[in-house]
Amino acid sequence: MPNQPLLQNLAQHIKHLARELGFSACGISGINLGEHPAYLEKWLAAGYQGDMQWMANNLDKRRDPRLLEAGTQAIISVHLDYLPPETQAIKILNSADKAYVSRYALGRDYHKLIRKRLSSLAEHMNQQLAQMPELQAAFPDFQARAFTDSAPVLERGIAQQAGLGWIGKNCMLITPKAGSWFFLGELYINLPLPADEPFKKDHCGACTACHTACPTQAFVADGVLDARRCISYLTIELKGSIPEELRPLMGNRIYGCDDCQLACPWTRFSPTTKEADFYPRHQLDSSDLIDLFNWNEATFLKNTQGSPIRRSGYINWLRNIAVALGNAPTSAAIIDTLTTKCDYPDAIVQEHVLWALARHKQTGY
Repeated sequence: MPNQPLLQNLAQHIKHLARELGFSACGISGINLGEHPAYLEKWLAAGYQGDMQWMANNLDKRRDPRLLEAGTQAIISVHLDYLPPETQAIKILNSADKAYVSRYALGRDYHKLIRKRLSSLAEHMNQQLAQMPELQAAFPDFQARAFTDSAPVLERGIAQQAGLGWIGKNCMLITPKAGSWFFLGELYINLPLPADEPFKKDHCGACTACHTACPTQAFVADGVLDARRCISYLTIELKGSIPEELRPLMGNRIYGCDDCQLACPWTRFSPTTKEADFYPRHQLDSSDLIDLFNWNEATFLKNTQGSPIRRSGYINWLRNIAVALGNAPTSAAIIDTLTTKCDYPDAIVQEHVLWALARHKQTGY
């Protein structure tokens, strides 16, 4: 193909631009997603998605990127480190009166930031094409569309196909140089850029630290997660009552869960983020459960503006913290705090508050 050397040069330039824009890694895949669509369909057939029925929607678009964005010939995959410095995750998990929030959710929502940077990458690509008349003549109508966890896109599968890492036993994309504490993003483009070699080697080996660490034993096999038992699902995605048998296992985790990543040996290589937007806000990395439970809805909405936490809603916020308070050591302060919401005008909140009080032997409500 006459344009192949030019396309190769453009691909290298794109990776350089991605780094300049702050992305920690960049790779390119074609539109053949290998075994990943079949894996998803098998996982869905087992019902492991729970109430996340949206995952079964638009399967054709997940299988074939061209059906999501017409004309797609290649996919640029990036990741962006999010681990804040000095968040003392283990210390907070071991402090039962503190609230544990998943490290990805301590700061601002990542969606807008990553999409904006991917759009900037697309603009730079367009400018670069203008300086390559032979390529521009061959591909005069450059188009690009950015995604980050916001459409029927097999993000981890695409990243693996783009050579960014392997999908580990904890279902996370893992890279030897950065662990798994990063967000993923994609740019679907209509240029036939040369694809990188897929990341084929699985470096998990015989390690099962993530499975052992999971508080609710949500992993049913290597690389297979039953979301219905996953604390991230229970605290974020599930609407309604948390299964009673799982509540004592949730500890003080009120939004998401990082245990499988904290246990993973590869995360020792994870760099902390350079993005100030991902640093903790409103002391969410060290707040007392009681203080957060006392937020009224206006305070919740104010303090979660621009945060991924907001999308789970205030009712789930109270539900989750009530469970955590039920798991905390009994104290007069906890009992008094829970009692203030015994008559809260929502059946889900009431149910979990009463469960928590019963855990503290307060059964007279």
